Amino acid sequence: MNEIIPAATVVIFRHDPDGGPAQLLMVQRAKEMRFAGGATVFPGGKIDPADYELAQKIAPDADPHMAASRIAGIRETLEETGLAIALSRPVSAQEANNARTLLLQKGTLATVLERFGWQLQLEALVPFAHWCPNHTRAFDTRFFLTDLGTGAVDIAVDATENTRLFWSSARNSLAMAQQGDISIIFPTTRNLDRLAQFDNFAQTRLHAEQTPINLIEPHLEERDGETWLMIPDGLGYPILGEPISKVRRG
Repeated sequence: MNEIIPAATVVIFRHDPDGGPAQLLMVQRAKEMRFAGGATVFPGGKIDPADYELAQKIAPDADPHMAASRIAGIRETLEETGLAIALSRPVSAQEANNARTLLLQKGTLATVLERFGWQLQLEALVPFAHWCPNHTRAFDTRFFLTDLGTGAVDIAVDATENTRLFWSSARNSLAMAQQGDISIIFPTTRNLDRLAQFDNFAQTRLHAEQTPINLIEPHLEERDGETWLMIPDGLGYPILGEPISKVRRG
């Protein structure tokens, strides 16, 4: 059986200040990173043992892996971008920055919650998808949606894993990739395709709640003499694949 790495990713929405479709927070990874170096992705990362410990403490009746996945998404977002999401009360940019500094020093979200008196609202992260390529050391990743509402938020790169943060609609991010302005890996492309079907968080959330979440394992198919990388139908994705020659897989 292949060894896999549990991980979580969060698609963070905000209103477009100019009134267009909702914008999503995109993270450009440092070129030196082992996975998806230089690629533009959503915030996220692997689930740590401390995330499971915190899940057991604050949500003992919840599915332990789902709760730990949500916690990892919240923690990684704060660490990578400086955004504090899924909290029971608003926090200032300065408080979030102080919390991020503490998280980077101590490494666990539990320390941050205790220091700042924060309480998590795990249900603010809406399940969206579950991906895991069929190879050793693959990331077994749960995707979540969450909404910031306001466009007035402060973000900053962590200067280690990431080199750029920016807000962009799903359609615009796809156009940027098509023009060669950014590089996106296969799962990000397919999820942007799916997200681009909707104009706002409410529409996307309704779609997510009405769509089954089954494990997506991309597979190869031969089409007209060409090898394509494909995903299953019926899981909300309008485009199911592309020629392997065009795919960036990470």
